[in-house]
Amino acid sequence: MTPPELPITRSRSQVFDDLVLDAVERLERVWARELANVEFLVEDVPRVPPGVTAEDGIPFSRLETARSGQARIIVYRRPVEIRTKEPEEMALLVYDTVVEEVANLLGLEPETVDPEA
Repeated sequence: MTPPELPITRSRSQVFDDLVLDAVERLERVWARELANVEFLVEDVPRVPPGVTAEDGIPFSRLETARSGQARIIVYRRPVEIRTKEPEEMALLVYDTVVEEVANLLGLEPETVDPEA
């Protein structure tokens, strides 16, 4: 029997956070040194600059870098959820998105970051 203070189900945002964490952990097995100064975040939606419309494309993620060597990779939950129907499809899109941003950060092709992606 589950104690009353423990949730029985996980929220969509908690499940999404776990998908991002899983993707990061998988990449850190190979790229731990390169990702040591990278912060991974989840936000619900991107801040879209004025004048940008849905036809211009809504990003799944964003890479921010600082001169100090710090970097942030932000994955946007709602655009990914809207584009996927099945949990497995969402997990794959999250992973591919994280791989793509890590590749951008490292100046590599996504296939180099993860040949299986």
